[in-house]
Amino acid sequence: MPPSRKSAVEFRERAELLDFLLEVSAITSETLELDRLLANVAGIVQKVIPHDLFAILLYSEKAGALRIRYAIGHRQEVVEKLVIRLGEGITGEAARTRQPILVGDVRGDVRYLNALDAVRSELAVPMVARNRLVGVIDLQSTRVNAFNESARTLLRLIASRVAASIDNARLYRRVERQNRTLRTLANLSQEFSSILELDALLDRIADAIRTLVSYDAFSILLLDAERRLLRHRFSRRFDERVKIDNIPLGRGITGASAEQREPIRVADTLADPRYIASHPDIRSEVAVPLMLRDRVIGVMDLASSRLGYFTDDHVRTLSLLAPQIATSIENARLYSELAERERSMERDFKAARKLQSVLMPLDAPEIPGLEAGFAFRAAREISGDVYDFFEHGDYALIAFGDSSGKGVAAALYSAMVSGLLRSLAFRRRGPATLMRALNEALLERRADAHYVTLLLLLWDARARQFTMANAGSVPPLVCREGAILRPRVEGVPLGLLEDREYEEVVFPARPGDLVVLVSDGVEDQQDPAGEEYGRARLDRVVRLACQEHPRAVVERIFAGLDRHAAGGPLNDDQTALALRVL
Repeated sequence: MPPSRKSAVEFRERAELLDFLLEVSAITSETLELDRLLANVAGIVQKVIPHDLFAILLYSEKAGALRIRYAIGHRQEVVEKLVIRLGEGITGEAARTRQPILVGDVRGDVRYLNALDAVRSELAVPMVARNRLVGVIDLQSTRVNAFNESARTLLRLIASRVAASIDNARLYRRVERQNRTLRTLANLSQEFSSILELDALLDRIADAIRTLVSYDAFSILLLDAERRLLRHRFSRRFDERVKIDNIPLGRGITGASAEQREPIRVADTLADPRYIASHPDIRSEVAVPLMLRDRVIGVMDLASSRLGYFTDDHVRTLSLLAPQIATSIENARLYSELAERERSMERDFKAARKLQSVLMPLDAPEIPGLEAGFAFRAAREISGDVYDFFEHGDYALIAFGDSSGKGVAAALYSAMVSGLLRSLAFRRRGPATLMRALNEALLERRADAHYVTLLLLLWDARARQFTMANAGSVPPLVCREGAILRPRVEGVPLGLLEDREYEEVVFPARPGDLVVLVSDGVEDQQDPAGEEYGRARLDRVVRLACQEHPRAVVERIFAGLDRHAAGGPLNDDQTALALRVL
């Protein structure tokens, strides 16, 4: 039945009261959603106790004060700003004593906190659950003596039944918020780890932090341990990117946080002598060190224009996220350094390729009695293959080989071999003698795990013959009238063993003979299934191209290698030289 404006509903029988209390228990236990629960409580009270203003104030143990959580009739500014400490006003006194307070005319009670001039009477009843203060239900009316003892008793019964439900809803809300925060932290951690560009990462961190902890200013400063200062890396002030000064370690709130290796929360920056003024509107600040394996790499700093804005929960949330932020920043920094090193290496590679183009002939040589075709390609930017030739009148010495390994180290070793060849070739014309001298020179400059395979061919144009010496290189392939010949010439690679002797083999040539030299990267090239190109395929290509110009022969060899590799990477440097006897 609808309530009278004169008094609370009177329950004529005990059974009616019990039914009502059962209804209260049922309505308040049907949900853990706090806003809905408080609205249900307000509806219950409205049915049985007439009033003009209604408020449920919840108590915060951390703040030691009451704040309005649900209200009807109160001005919005009162709802948002009113903070009542224990013992303050009628509601604060009810909370402190944990006893209901009924005031028939507030104009005669000094405890009354004026929320509306028209208010004349007030009824405040504390809610207690598990011996802990939950809050206060507060009713106000514009009529004098609007509430009686029956209303106080009834509201006290309601408060006793809803207190536990409200406390459970608050606990559920807190746990749900923590779980949501943890899920958000996990998602953010995964997202941060996938961003390797530092500026983009810091921008995303600033956006993500705001979804968890609102702020007016956000900064990340990175530690320069050598100079003992925090270098500004990223800052936002009121949604605008700004630049702030570097901060010496130990100075300011951020410097203190980095030096003490722990979060620092400042409720009032104007009252903290450590605060370095950066904006006149900033009133509270929290700084959290970014640590990586017990090492401080920087500080994350948040500031607000509201006094005492940041809470312990904010500090816990930021502290949980700080290690992942530190790891992501460090990864991005390392990635940036690596990218710069790669750019530097690429510049070095370009210089090395240019230098190699000077040291290593790019075109086939002009040799009396021979026409030639030549090509090479590197597996890693620059080639470790050895190729050079030296003329002595009617004689020409051709050096063809391969340094162990790939890339820069192999190329440098090849350059050293080429340099030694140039200094020794003019003094020792015989291939075997030159091999011995070169082996001794390399052993004097021994480099662990480095050696070179080398084939030397001395061409005598008058006698039309090749004198060969081999140090572990691929033997020459000769195509004569469609048949494949492989002169047998062997030897130990250079730079490995002392006192090595190398044999010489003389190969008389005929006009039209095609002599093909390849580095081992040709026969070793694999297809996607791992099968090597091999000697048989090379023989077939050379046999089919036996009558073609040496340049065409080399082109056919590389075309066959490309078909075999089917887009796969080069397994090793590849060099080919074809010589036609005129």
